Amino acid sequence: MSTEIKKLGNYVAGNWITGDGDGQMLYNAITGEPVAIASTAGIDMELMTHYARDRGNPVLRKMTFQERGRMLRALALHLLSKKEDFYRISALTGATRADGWIDIEGGIGNLFSNASLRRKLPDDPFSLDGEPVVLSKQGNFIGHHLLVPKEGVAIHINAFNFPVWGMLEKIAVNLLAGMPAIVKPATVTSYLTEAVVREIISSKILPDGSLQLLCGSAGDLLNYVNAQDVVTFTGSASTGQKLKAHPKILSESVPFNMEADSLNCIVLGDDVVPGMPAWDIFVKEIRKEMTVKCGQKCTAIRRIFAPENKIEDAWKSLFKELDKTTIGNPANEKVRMGALAGQTQRDELRAQIQKLMASSKIIYGSLNEVQVTDADANKGAFFSPIVLLNEHPDTATEPHDIEAFGPVSTFMPFKTMEEAIHFSKLGKGSLVSCIVTESKKNAAAYVIGAASHHGRILVLNEACAKESTGSGSPLPMLVHGGPGRAGGGEEMGGLRGIRHYLQRTAIQGTPTMITAITNVFQQNAEGVHDGIHPFKKYFEDLKIGDQIITEKRLITSELIDKFADLSGDHFYAHIKDTDFNGTMFEQQVAHGYLIMSVAAGLFVDSFEKNPVLLNYGIDDLRFTKPVYPGTSVYIRFTCKEKIAQETKEKSPGMEYVRGMEIPKGIVKWMVEIFDDKDEITGVGTILTMVEMKNKI
Repeated sequence: MSTEIKKLGNYVAGNWITGDGDGQMLYNAITGEPVAIASTAGIDMELMTHYARDRGNPVLRKMTFQERGRMLRALALHLLSKKEDFYRISALTGATRADGWIDIEGGIGNLFSNASLRRKLPDDPFSLDGEPVVLSKQGNFIGHHLLVPKEGVAIHINAFNFPVWGMLEKIAVNLLAGMPAIVKPATVTSYLTEAVVREIISSKILPDGSLQLLCGSAGDLLNYVNAQDVVTFTGSASTGQKLKAHPKILSESVPFNMEADSLNCIVLGDDVVPGMPAWDIFVKEIRKEMTVKCGQKCTAIRRIFAPENKIEDAWKSLFKELDKTTIGNPANEKVRMGALAGQTQRDELRAQIQKLMASSKIIYGSLNEVQVTDADANKGAFFSPIVLLNEHPDTATEPHDIEAFGPVSTFMPFKTMEEAIHFSKLGKGSLVSCIVTESKKNAAAYVIGAASHHGRILVLNEACAKESTGSGSPLPMLVHGGPGRAGGGEEMGGLRGIRHYLQRTAIQGTPTMITAITNVFQQNAEGVHDGIHPFKKYFEDLKIGDQIITEKRLITSELIDKFADLSGDHFYAHIKDTDFNGTMFEQQVAHGYLIMSVAAGLFVDSFEKNPVLLNYGIDDLRFTKPVYPGTSVYIRFTCKEKIAQETKEKSPGMEYVRGMEIPKGIVKWMVEIFDDKDEITGVGTILTMVEMKNKI
């Protein structure tokens, strides 16, 4: 009795719909049995773009970074609670539990990581970029850079190897920036992406129009992009180049971020010899990157460079590690390497290896045979790890030009570190490179020499190996991308990634106008004086620009001496009987930290409990003019910026943390220290934690 094969849904304009026609059959990578059918035939791509721009974008744009960050965190928690459902589906793609962990929990981790970035962003829908620029002598005309969400849609065209991580690492960034997304996963594993999107939609955590899904061909989607959109692509360099050259992308100047499969490499430092921990680290790093996800990673190691006098020992050590790798059905707990994503991927892999064999020879593995556990090697898309040797990396082009997307890597010898650096660049740009060395000289030479051709470089040694995430693991706080063949783009990267979805606009005007526009107080702007000390106000009652100008305090030689004794800072310039000839000072000078301490004494409302809970730190403190004995100083103290914080509830075992449940926010205060000539002697930003009236 035959079972009807499920047809995957496409989430379009708020509805789940299936495409027309027969569609494309998708198969279980382990058994070869049909899993689902994917089709986008008949889908109105123009409708999807309009729905994202008209429905999703306005709502996301109005949300603050804090609200968007909390939204991402809620989504991450929800998906984490459903992870076992995703693991069961992930196994159909050929992934082991460890492979699925990278894809599923790694993707959810991206949501958490980007959610935490809200703490570095304002409680506004927009943000400032960089520092203000003074454009006039008196400081009454300034410039700044403003970042606002684009008014379009982020279109993500993803690869098959990470159907969850590939989607979540991208949408985490565009959603935090305030843009909706249309996700088009690679068709062969889109059934897993669809399952995750169904959970996202059913959770109702995202506003309508924030996320749409296409399971199948992208069709004519790119015909409807405009200048406010952003297109990202992950996959082969050849496909990426075709998409990047789309007439609409060119005519509308649509930002296009490409992350392409590349010929990543690892280098064994000439200081590392068999028996050293670093030797084993080198071998295990290669084995891991060849077998995790069956080598189907854009960051997998494709080229292995080893000193010519150690290369044979190196590949023999690798063979021993690969011999320990059990290949087969991920449901068997002994299995450490699953299958390729499908038969098509297996056929393509064989063809690429045969091209590599024009100048290289196989020294481990087989193109046509593989021993598997609890599975049928012919029905499933299994493949043996393949190690090749190319003895002439200086003249052979194939290992530097052809990528076999699977458990395949090529050994190549080098004579000097300079030669290793040169060989690493022959791949014409990669996502990642790694050097294993205990030599600081080798590490510095390689990183500085090779950095122009690699998006990320891991320096691996015994000291960091246990905590290292590995060369094949992109991290949300670091950029993921690379020059040349790798696509010339970058993803993630913390705040850097968010800026890809924001429009940077230079703004000019008076400090007062720029303050009103940006919600961040600019130096020389008009202050707000209402007669109430700002420290007596709750977070909600504070206004940007709330300001006091303090009384003056005389700085004496005796005060400087006492501070020197109290702090232990007896730097010569603070001692009154120093001979000041040849120094930068005329006489004894006050410690900068003495002046800052005096400033605190002047601006702090000291004697009664108030909503200020604690001092949180000091940013950008500068001492701009010496303060000599006999000088009186006073302070202009201004509310510069406010960032709300959500209230954390105490969990079991956390009862000892005082104040955890108090609703509060961070307030940044501009502190300007003036002398009796009304000239600034110091400036900084004080951060305080201020109580709120109400919880968030």
